[in-house]
Amino acid sequence: MNLILIEKQELTTDHTVVLTDHRGEHIKNVLRCSKNDEVRVGLVNGPTGSGRILDISPGQVVLKVDCTGPPPPRPLVDLILALPRPIMLKRILTQAASMGVDRIFLIKANRVEKSFFQSTLLKKRNFKPHLLFGLEQAMDTLVPQVSVHERFRPFVEDLLPEIVKQCPIRLAAHPDISQSLLQAVSPPITKKVILAIGPEGGWVDFEIEKFKEQKLIPFNMGPRILRVETAVVAILAQLDLCKRSPVIAIQHS
Repeated sequence: MNLILIEKQELTTDHTVVLTDHRGEHIKNVLRCSKNDEVRVGLVNGPTGSGRILDISPGQVVLKVDCTGPPPPRPLVDLILALPRPIMLKRILTQAASMGVDRIFLIKANRVEKSFFQSTLLKKRNFKPHLLFGLEQAMDTLVPQVSVHERFRPFVEDLLPEIVKQCPIRLAAHPDISQSLLQAVSPPITKKVILAIGPEGGWVDFEIEKFKEQKLIPFNMGPRILRVETAVVAILAQLDLCKRSPVIAIQHS
């Protein structure tokens, strides 16, 4: 944890907060802080700053919070993800938040089991803590916006056309395509990206054709078939590299 994230409603009127959860334990047992020490803090979906320790005891840590720095910029990547099994989704959400994703669209695909949508992780929207874990690691405060879409066709025909208007760079990962990511895009990337990643068996032909209709460019990640959680990290890392100069991107391809 590199940033102590605080919800605005946790702050008192004098800008103090009492931490009794993993954040307080981290300050005490990992950072090994003492009274009057300062730690890096950020307000969820808000600015960053520092927190001075007013009190530290076995049961709690009390911080005086001063967040006056600007919030981080919103990431340039939106992610369409064929819904994986819940235990994998938890890891993916943490990793995606850590690497920088603005919006996440969890969708149905032919190779996605319907039962995945009945998970309490989705039904009760219990996924926010997993996003916060990723932000704490990356020193970010902006929580990715997550939406769930249980039917593929209404999403791709009704919602995706509006989404792609905001995303000039449109990509769909698919194992049965010959071109690589660097053949599908021209670094440096400076505009918003929409990226679609399918289930471990890949998109079916109907799905990839629907994405092509919305001008998403298919690409592959090489001859190895990756698990979804690995593919998400690998592709986001390559896109991050492509935000830099063309020379750097090509040298590391």
